[in-house]
Amino acid sequence: MTYVGARGAGTLTDATGWELKPEGLCRGDVCVPVSSAEPADIWSALRWPLARSGDDVYLGEPVDHRRAATAGSVAPDFSLPDLAGRSHSLSDFRGKKVFLASWAPW
Repeated sequence: MTYVGARGAGTLTDATGWELKPEGLCRGDVCVPVSSAEPADIWSALRWPLARSGDDVYLGEPVDHRRAATAGSVAPDFSLPDLAGRSHSLSDFRGKKVFLASWAPW
């Protein structure tokens, strides 16, 4: 089984930095007691996001971890034309929620 996380793919430790030890699931000095040795079960019990695809398990970080990592971040400004050719800059929408969708034919 391959685990995929923010740190890459591979073993659970390679992908997440967490290691399964007799005392529980540990990262550094922090250990979480677990009743199952299956990392996907552990992620579900912690209510952290995960997805499965075949033999791959994608382990996500909790929302509060992602939020803390991006707090105060500002997206770089850029400009793109709309279908009528009028240019719009991301900075035009500062302070508003913006949804960006992209598509590519490949």
